Amino acid sequence: MNALSEFIRGITKDNPVFALVLGLCPTLAVTTSIDNAIGMSAGTAFVLICSNLLVSGLRKQIPASVRLPIFILIIATFVSIVEMVMKAYFPPMYAALGVFIPLIVVNCIIIGRAEAYANKNNMFYSLIDALGISTGFLLVLVLIGGIRELLGTGQIVIFGLEVISIPINPITYMILSPGAFLTIGILMAIVNYRRAKKLARGG
Repeated sequence: MNALSEFIRGITKDNPVFALVLGLCPTLAVTTSIDNAIGMSAGTAFVLICSNLLVSGLRKQIPASVRLPIFILIIATFVSIVEMVMKAYFPPMYAALGVFIPLIVVNCIIIGRAEAYANKNNMFYSLIDALGISTGFLLVLVLIGGIRELLGTGQIVIFGLEVISIPINPITYMILSPGAFLTIGILMAIVNYRRAKKLARGG
């Protein structure tokens, strides 16, 4: 097992959205802007990294019969920390993300990695897995958020700084729910097409 390949796998082969098709609710709901995408990704990354490490460290002490309830308790503890910190220090972000912050507790990405990976591997590789999955989730959310924000408002503003502005009539549809489904549908179609072409070439 190689640490670099495990990290890259979380971005590509096991990308939580495009490959594992997990975490779609926050992906669709909060990607109206890059700011929201970064905020959700940061909160999810913190919970995923901390829970992976703790689950891995305690995996031999956790009885199999109560494994999932213990995982959820661990995840809920770190989610509470994220919620309190965000509410205290980043109130605009907290208001924008709303109910999707506490819902990180039931995010299939985090529970899935605790069950499928951290529960079976040591703390070092569980950390690498969490970092790779978190990076993959961040890249997808920023990509989708960037596309929707640019087309929906005609500009991309990151933490108050205008990064890109294009002379178009804003397509409000793109920052509404249907725009989220359209964007992710097109991107997943492209990813699946490229994957199919690679398999056809024997890759």
